[in-house]
Amino acid sequence: MADLAAALDAHDDEDRTAAIVDVLTDAFSDLMAASPAAFRNKFRKMAAEPFAFYRGSAPLFYADVVRLDDPWVDERTRRVWIQGDLHAENFGTYLDGDGVLVFDVNDFDEAYVAPWTWDLRRLVASVALLGWSKAFSDADIDALNTAYLRSYLGAVRSFSGGSGEREFALTRATTDGPIRAALQRSRERSRRALLDATTEIEGENRIFRAGPGVRRLDDDERAEVLAAYEAYLDTIPPGRRWPDPAYTVHDVVGRSGFGIGSAGLPAYNVLIEGPTEALDDDIVLSMKQAVRAAPSRVVDDPEAAAWFLHHGHRTALSRRALQAHADRLLGWTEMRGVGYVVNQLSPYENDLDWDDLTEPRDLRDVLHRLGQATARAHCVADADAEQGLVALQVEDAVLAVVGEREDAFVADLVAFGRDYASVVRDDHRRFVEAFRADRVPGVSATEESL
Repeated sequence: MADLAAALDAHDDEDRTAAIVDVLTDAFSDLMAASPAAFRNKFRKMAAEPFAFYRGSAPLFYADVVRLDDPWVDERTRRVWIQGDLHAENFGTYLDGDGVLVFDVNDFDEAYVAPWTWDLRRLVASVALLGWSKAFSDADIDALNTAYLRSYLGAVRSFSGGSGEREFALTRATTDGPIRAALQRSRERSRRALLDATTEIEGENRIFRAGPGVRRLDDDERAEVLAAYEAYLDTIPPGRRWPDPAYTVHDVVGRSGFGIGSAGLPAYNVLIEGPTEALDDDIVLSMKQAVRAAPSRVVDDPEAAAWFLHHGHRTALSRRALQAHADRLLGWTEMRGVGYVVNQLSPYENDLDWDDLTEPRDLRDVLHRLGQATARAHCVADADAEQGLVALQVEDAVLAVVGEREDAFVADLVAFGRDYASVVRDDHRRFVEAFRADRVPGVSATEESL
């Protein structure tokens, strides 16, 4: 696009600042009202640098991209499972439901069904922002995003005509360099260490330790959480269930103190027996209130919206769709009419450390792997997935819409990444000034005690 900022009406500081404030207020007003201090902390983190602002402002990204003509989206590819917040730092390691350490897309709070290119556009803009923060040249940034996009399309082609996406995985056996190093770091971790950091033995069982962000519950709230926990157990697929004693509850606490994306969200930790009576096999479950997915704010798809009982249900189903072998304890529940997503806290989840990747050559293979991981997530979550919402073979639909125009497709999205990153850098400046001037309703930049 010749002038992306003009297409988004982003040249005028005052008008664009008002738009930023309006979008963020509309998206987060309920949570800001519930916990102004948490959002003041979130906004201070977003103010630190453009990439942090980008991570915390997904609703603004979708308010922008929905306004743009997208020649790579047709009637079929407008409804594909997407991760919804696919920036460079939302990839990492986890132990899948079959016990294999995998490097893949993670964090499914914003996942939804939407145009397939939205994940790719969000990712290439994030790479451009990261590259700018490392003082990479535009040519180097463009080359990295080209590597990502061509790898994505190459993987999509390899999945066409079969079910290879279900078997494909980035593991210690199939990777090297920084990604294999991240997998090895995860392998060296242990459940015992996680348990010792968060729990202590009292009498015959473990209980949660006191500490920052840990809150003891009164009898009424505890009973409410336990009732929601019992309802959650019915959402575990029968083929994934352990014998009932594994789900015996030893302790429950309230939790707070999450990152940029989960500021102000009510959450609980539940300590359960686990698959054996060994104290080191105890499992910590997270029960976190789910929020409306950012893409859903702009997607006009009543059938998709009606598919989900609530946002906790949507988050869990999305993760099951986008991960071929999801956590066996993944599920959902409801409290006071609000959806919660439930999953285990795992010591094996480890984000890729981008700080040590300081040269473009260090990132090229990483971007190649991220392209493969994105393609796998999109293609595994199609007509063959158990969720049933996407009724097409994603790989065939994507290849049909790109056709013989791969070079044009890559050039278009590479340019978008570069141009949108420029918009974000200006938006970051505008946001900081608006926040400092107390222009964000409901969250003052100044603490009341001052």
